[in-house]
Amino acid sequence: MAKRKILVTSALPYANGPLHMGHVVEYTQTDIWVRFQKMRGHECWYVCADDAHGTPIMLNARKQGISPEALIEKTWHAHKADFDGFHIGLDCFHTTHSEENRQLAETIYLNNREAGHIESRTITQLYDPKEQMFLPDRFIKGRCPKCGAEDQYGDSCEACGSTYTPADLVEPYSVVSGEKPVLKETEHDFFRLQDFEPMLREWTRAGHLQEEVSNKLDEWFEAGLQPWDITRDAPYFGFEIPGKPGKFFYVWLDAPIGYMAAFRKLCEEKGLDFDEYWAAGSETELVHFIGKDITYFHALFWPATLSGAGFRTPTTIHVHGFLTVNGQKMSKSRGSFITARTYLEHLNPDYLRYYLASKLGAGLSDIDLNLEDFIQKINADLVGKWVNIASRCAGFIHKLGGGRLADSLADEALFRRQAEAAEAVAEAFEQRDFNRACRRIMALADEANRYIDEHKPWQMAKEAGREAEVLAVCSMGINLFRQLAVMLKPVIPATVAKAEAFLGGQALAWDDLHQPLLGQPIEKFKPLMFRVDPERVAAMVEASKDDSQPAAKKAEAKATDQPSQADGDAITIDDFLKVDLRVARIARAEAVEGADKLLRLELDLGGETRQVFAGIKAAYRPEDLQGRLTVMVANLKPRKMRFGLSEGMVLAAGDGQGIYLLAPDSGAQPGMRVK
Repeated sequence: MAKRKILVTSALPYANGPLHMGHVVEYTQTDIWVRFQKMRGHECWYVCADDAHGTPIMLNARKQGISPEALIEKTWHAHKADFDGFHIGLDCFHTTHSEENRQLAETIYLNNREAGHIESRTITQLYDPKEQMFLPDRFIKGRCPKCGAEDQYGDSCEACGSTYTPADLVEPYSVVSGEKPVLKETEHDFFRLQDFEPMLREWTRAGHLQEEVSNKLDEWFEAGLQPWDITRDAPYFGFEIPGKPGKFFYVWLDAPIGYMAAFRKLCEEKGLDFDEYWAAGSETELVHFIGKDITYFHALFWPATLSGAGFRTPTTIHVHGFLTVNGQKMSKSRGSFITARTYLEHLNPDYLRYYLASKLGAGLSDIDLNLEDFIQKINADLVGKWVNIASRCAGFIHKLGGGRLADSLADEALFRRQAEAAEAVAEAFEQRDFNRACRRIMALADEANRYIDEHKPWQMAKEAGREAEVLAVCSMGINLFRQLAVMLKPVIPATVAKAEAFLGGQALAWDDLHQPLLGQPIEKFKPLMFRVDPERVAAMVEASKDDSQPAAKKAEAKATDQPSQADGDAITIDDFLKVDLRVARIARAEAVEGADKLLRLELDLGGETRQVFAGIKAAYRPEDLQGRLTVMVANLKPRKMRFGLSEGMVLAAGDGQGIYLLAPDSGAQPGMRVK
């Protein structure tokens, strides 16, 4: 495989607020692709930066009583902490308010002006006489000229969907001061986008974009490409244009240049060649990940400004859809506007990384974070299928093999089939079709679990003289688990790092799919990942709710949640749902010395082991219980007994004459939630 050189970017987060789940979609998508490329042995760099300029930042800083520089510094640290929390492996996270960005923005501007692609013209704009500033469209409100709706922005009406200019608004007012704006002339620079129409028509159909994006851009060509205003007047937080006092680069000019600036900073740190990646004619790959709302800027303006200034254009711009939560737009009142920080305070980031990967296809379709589905998918796929393989096999390897794997594979053909099947996973990762990759990985996990179920090492272990067979089967299971860990590593890197430590400490590369782990010691198994706790998800939603709703509404909502006194001792469905019933495999059973009725059970919950004392000694011999499935209450408060700590309860039925453990139907797996 030829070694590739790839520079990858994500859209820049705006330095005016916290990251939320919508942001996490893109950064996770990008990070998975980058990690996959690095595992394949390619030279792949991932850079990003805070988008730190513009009127909103200037006004927000003023509102907080701090400088814009202080605001963007504070936001940068918050964003960096969230990136680290979600294991986003940026090689450089910079800011557009940097000397590297200033120099590159000036170079691109001056090169385009010298080439005749920038012209000056006098325009008329709305001006706030009190604040003495020209107003961006979104800082002007008024009555819609089409439908009459109040408090609509200066560029479009949220009530009827009409678009217009700020001058069309009825009774406009400044969002900044409340004053009525006046018309005032000013001179601005315009980038002549129309100069690049032939080049852009060819570029947008040359495989750099998804087909549906290219089709959408055809609408802009049909309407005719228009000059782009790249100037803003003082007061403005940004870079002043060379030779034009009081005039600043529009934020959308210098924001994408932040990709170049972040990479230049990385070049200084790593000794890389900037021109190798950005010069015209470069043979390296430049890949951008963006949301569909900013396609116009990235797929038309950006390649045009680069081309006009003598730089290379992107190899690929990959566009993704929007995120909804529980089927609706994110909402603070419903608790579905979840910030990255709120999520991290409640849940494992690898949960969300896997769930998003399982939803992200190669196209522009929106994805939904359904929280119930989220719980079920993580518990079923990661804990119930993948982690379950290691938890079922590791104990036997330590008990019968001294913690060392067998010297040969019990089923070499199966191992080779799994390795060969991983090429389809690799192709799906390459095409950014993560949904397809995850489905294929879980199908392979099912096959691995079937292998263990068919050989039943827990039953063989009861038979004298079959120790070597048990060790062989379980060593095979560990090798299948390891192959799946390789495939999952780009998606859940922190959890796989724990798996790597369990397997002996070596970092897994993609080529390890073809190399079995034989005759090597492994560590004692520790839970790699716990099941998603619905209560923690509920707490996250509660923490995300807007506290600004009126007290009367809160009281009313609280009142409707209370059961009626007429209900007596009946419980509600909400009460019942608090009981967390799980399928468990009895990994070990033994009599409790000094107790007439108790057996001590070690219960495998698919990645987690619990100790439970059960009063079933009169009904069952311990050796008959090992390997059986049963049902337990998993969220019962642990009870300290004189024999030890009991961490749950197994369910049984009785008629006064016998005790009968409840058991799930065939096909159930340890850790599954009982519905």
